[in-house]
Amino acid sequence: MRYIKLPSENFGKFFNSLREWGRVYGPVKKGKVYSFQEVGDPAEMALDYNRTMLPPKKFFVGPRETILRLKNGHWEEETNVEPTVLFGLHSCDIHGLKILDGVYLNEPVDPYYLRRREATLIVGISCMPDEYCFCKSLGTHFAMDGFDLFLHELPDGWLVRIGSVRGHEIAWRHGELFEEVTDEDLANFREFEERRANSFRRELPQGGLADMLDLAYNSPVWKKYAEICLGCGNCNMVCPTCRCYEVCDRWTDAYGAVRERRYDSCFMENHGLVAGGHNFRPTRLDRFRHRYYCKSYFDPSAGYNCVGCGRCDEFCPAKIEHVGVLEEVRGSLQ
Repeated sequence: MRYIKLPSENFGKFFNSLREWGRVYGPVKKGKVYSFQEVGDPAEMALDYNRTMLPPKKFFVGPRETILRLKNGHWEEETNVEPTVLFGLHSCDIHGLKILDGVYLNEPVDPYYLRRREATLIVGISCMPDEYCFCKSLGTHFAMDGFDLFLHELPDGWLVRIGSVRGHEIAWRHGELFEEVTDEDLANFREFEERRANSFRRELPQGGLADMLDLAYNSPVWKKYAEICLGCGNCNMVCPTCRCYEVCDRWTDAYGAVRERRYDSCFMENHGLVAGGHNFRPTRLDRFRHRYYCKSYFDPSAGYNCVGCGRCDEFCPAKIEHVGVLEEVRGSLQ
């Protein structure tokens, strides 16, 4: 991996150079929350944000998107994809996209996801954890790949890690904006990362987590929180790794129709409904417990299905805390 420095005074020119690639989207404060929105000036971005409400997966699998359109009696595929720059992704969200890659880019490859992924430039940025973050526990607080460029804040600029061929091309094409990294820059980078690692206030112990869940299937803790849960599916909607969706056809007029893909939630009663009328998760208890088992499933080649971003905690209307539930479940076994 190559390391270069972007001085503070060149940040604006660097931002404008990215607009040559495509439309730039960055974190923008909208009321009390943050959202990835199209930006034309770096001053519009809130680079010190903690998390957006909707994760960047919305650019690759939208909450509601048209995949086919009926025209003149024939279905036509929607293929319009614009080059896009996602600026300011945190490490946990980059890991979230890598988990989605493992789902949508394995056979059979999802063509809609693939086209958008190939047309998107990923620029990561360093962050400081808040009271909801537990990504360090899951090893997703630092990204080693999955990005084109990654910016780490320095007192007088940014240390830039280059993570792809496209990232190298940008650095070569605009070499006048960058400098070589000095020993002082590396010392500042190390100091920031150490301070950041020591700032995490929430921890999810991984030791024996899979065994604990196997043993605690009938724990009364599940019932306790299932009664508090509103069953709204908010946690699914804001999760960077949830990938359940449904496909439906909708008439647009007397002769036209669209086939849409839209987010689905395992908290919805009909999510577990199958042919013949059987529902394999008929109760809220079944659905609540299922989400924790889904997120805590460990794949040796990909890790957990959770990246510790804290969105499900911050945006849960019932104020249920993911780590808190698992800690209580663990405690119920003692």
